[in-house]
Amino acid sequence: MSLAYIAQEVAETKARGYGAIGYGLAAIGPGIGVGIVVGKAIEGMVRQPEMAGQVRTTMFLGIAFTEALALIGLVAGFIF
Repeated sequence: MSLAYIAQEVAETKARGYGAIGYGLAAIGPGIGVGIVVGKAIEGMVRQPEMAGQVRTTMFLGIAFTEALALIGLVAGFIF
């Protein structure tokens, strides 16, 4: 085994770890976003209980779009 081969293997191993760190950082934003969406939806339901069904539907759409960001972060971690 040459020294260059060992150095290349070490560099690839370190690069794999950075992908996991990148995904962890990418998951922070959607986590905060989901918390804000749910919190505001609960506030809206408390203020106007008659609109709870419509607010709940909109909340689930917001959660779905916010979670899509986490999935994009996961895919980007695998690509890069």
